Amino acid sequence: MELNLLHFYPDLMSLYGSYANLSVLARTLETMGNTVTITYVEPGDEADILGADFLFMGAGTEKRQKFALADFVRHGDEVKKAAQDGTPMLFCGTAMELLGKTILDESEKEYSGIGLGDFTAKQQVRRIVEDVYGHTKLFDAPMVGFINKSSILTGVETPLLTSMNLGFGNEAEGGAEGFLYQNVIGSHLTGPILAKNPRLLETVIAAIYAKRGAQCPEIPKDQWAEQGYAVTARELKARCK
Repeated sequence: MELNLLHFYPDLMSLYGSYANLSVLARTLETMGNTVTITYVEPGDEADILGADFLFMGAGTEKRQKFALADFVRHGDEVKKAAQDGTPMLFCGTAMELLGKTILDESEKEYSGIGLGDFTAKQQVRRIVEDVYGHTKLFDAPMVGFINKSSILTGVETPLLTSMNLGFGNEAEGGAEGFLYQNVIGSHLTGPILAKNPRLLETVIAAIYAKRGAQCPEIPKDQWAEQGYAVTARELKARCK
């Protein structure tokens, strides 16, 4: 298949090696015999959102997030329609907050998100920096990662991680984390999240094939990614109470 992946704001939103999520996804899809095109969308650019097979935005600082939001809202209606139609998407770190209803900065200034989710992100001075070991309803394997955020998210009804043995979630230690809507994934987990969690990568690939109405073939496994995940999961589990 010929697949088109949209990468929103690669210069503005590029913290924590977020771009590697798209790199590992594209490489795996190509290994499976697909032709993959990555279209980079900068502020002011038009984007074929409804014709894309995958949408991605990486993490950015709180300041850069506001610049990204100022442009992204004009794409909001099409992003929501694509999400409702089942298009797979991944929004990392502060990019996830653009999907919600509102963002409140440190001074309580309010910014409107695109409203795909009915949640609010409240940014604070104190940063939360922790390892994460948690669980999702998408598959049985635990998810691992690292967070470095300043936000407390309230009102998320469908989180990515339903519980955590280690780490701070959307609004509490050990609570639920991230956002999940059909094939849309949002999370503050970095690493990057698709490279550190092979089962999540497989879930995204399966969703891309399903959206195309195609049968997903066997997904090749990267032995180094698998070994890295196994070591990380083992060490983080040992720290869980």
